[in-house]
Amino acid sequence: MIRRLCFAAAALALAVAGAALAADPEPAGEAPAGPPVEKPTPEAVRAFWSFYLNGKGQGVVLADAKMCLEVAKEGPSKFECVKEIPAEGVKPGTTVYVWQAYLVPQGDTVEDIAIQLRLGEQIRETKDLKLNGASFRSRNWTAFRIPRAGAWNVQIVRGSATLKSLELTSK
Repeated sequence: MIRRLCFAAAALALAVAGAALAADPEPAGEAPAGPPVEKPTPEAVRAFWSFYLNGKGQGVVLADAKMCLEVAKEGPSKFECVKEIPAEGVKPGTTVYVWQAYLVPQGDTVEDIAIQLRLGEQIRETKDLKLNGASFRSRNWTAFRIPRAGAWNVQIVRGSATLKSLELTSK
């Protein structure tokens, strides 16, 4: 009896998943929501799978980082940077977000990444990150309040290595 229930539940799940995959995600005649994306090569897909599934202990890959004024909390852009900092910078007192996207190998945990807010060569504030490989894309946004005018630099570091450096002006 239990086996039949499990089999029925599995069959139902496969039917629902198959219907969802077969469903047309956009009404006929409408353009895609965004620009077309580049299809990866089979080699790139295999390299990604290999690192994600077997790369535990080899560290993380910082795929993207940017300075933002707003990160979406819901909707189709949830957890994405939806408003980047303009080229002219921000006013003192503004809260900015350092948005990051990482690839962390499955089952791995990384605890030695820090985000440093710098004014010139002086580190003004540091925030530590803890990432895990629960999903193939780990996103984080770290908030800093820019206290005064100046040429600010944000560095994403792991140990003694700088993964990314971002510039910000406050006037």
